[in-house]
Amino acid sequence: MADNGGVNDPAATDPAGLAAFRALLTDEGRALLAELHDHDPADELTLATRLRRSYAPELVSAALAQARLRQRAAVKFGADAARMFFTPNGVEQATRTSVAAYRAREFKGLGVRSLADLCCGIGGDAIALAREGIAVLAVDRDPLTCEVARANAEALGLAELIEVREADVAEIDTSSYDAVFVDPARRGGRGRIFDPEAYSPPLSWAIEAARKAPHAALKIAPGIPHEAVPDDVYAEWISDSGDVKEAVLWFGTRPGAFGATLLPAGASLWSARATMLPDPEPRPVGRFLYEPDGAVIRAHLVAEVAKAVGGGLIDPMIAYVTSDGLHSTPYATSYEITDQLPFNIKKLKALLREREVGILTVKKRGSAVEPEELRKKMKLRGRNSATVFLTRVAGAPTMLVGHPAPTG
Repeated sequence: MADNGGVNDPAATDPAGLAAFRALLTDEGRALLAELHDHDPADELTLATRLRRSYAPELVSAALAQARLRQRAAVKFGADAARMFFTPNGVEQATRTSVAAYRAREFKGLGVRSLADLCCGIGGDAIALAREGIAVLAVDRDPLTCEVARANAEALGLAELIEVREADVAEIDTSSYDAVFVDPARRGGRGRIFDPEAYSPPLSWAIEAARKAPHAALKIAPGIPHEAVPDDVYAEWISDSGDVKEAVLWFGTRPGAFGATLLPAGASLWSARATMLPDPEPRPVGRFLYEPDGAVIRAHLVAEVAKAVGGGLIDPMIAYVTSDGLHSTPYATSYEITDQLPFNIKKLKALLREREVGILTVKKRGSAVEPEELRKKMKLRGRNSATVFLTRVAGAPTMLVGHPAPTG
């Protein structure tokens, strides 16, 4: 099988890029990177001119590029990013630390002591696993990606637990490992890959590899349709601070179930496929509106949220739940609704002016209107704040106005 076990990163397969990266690992390269810590990208031209008086131009260019990648990576890796190394696609595709740490804890809870990380990329998941004391074989087919993963393991003091191997993942014997983790490349030269069989390696191969291990997890795109999920796996959607980050197929745990995990709190909601509740019935808008987390929606567990809050949908096709009472749930954000209007910009503008609303949060579901455009048209002035939902109620375009419900 060709093209297995690596990221589709044009920079990663460039021999000159490999040489440039290795130069960064020298004492001179590390000293230059230290000088660029917290540099201002706006001053790069002046900075580059100064640095080229002391360093080779090629090294300066490589260091500046790496410094920019570290700054971008801080969103995913926090303080670790300043010590780590990256490729452009490595920053884009790597699992953020919070999600990788959660998954590593799950593996540890299953009793996993050794794991084969197939398609390891720059090593984000391997690092989290090693920090839980799990010995990791990290495999990727690309030379530069392997160099970066190895450098990251060393930079974070985890080299003894992470073995990086440059190889085609199809050639790796995983029989001696407690678990397998597969993270196929889902980006190509033209951007995101939506066909799972066009992943590198293909989804069918990854599933076969996962089934050979006592425990396994297979990372997939969050948009995978439920009918493409095998019957014998636990399909989990993971969000972090309200944003859906990824989906994972787990082998060896909760077969035939769908679930949602919300980070950073770690709240988890799941249901067996056979016992999932039917879609809740639509009903008139009540005093409270519940906005389910995106992971809950992807996992098709909105009905479970509706049952917990004693509510129903505002529209058969819209994932907003409404209820007459306020109920605490970690799986949805609650709002108190004060006004329900047919879609009419002039009426909304008049209402907001009357309420002296100067800060407006615009949310939409089932509406083509862009929130920022609506906000501009409101010409807000005042000391109060409000939230408006652009949506449909019983099929009709509607504006719901309210504010976050009290908690605690």
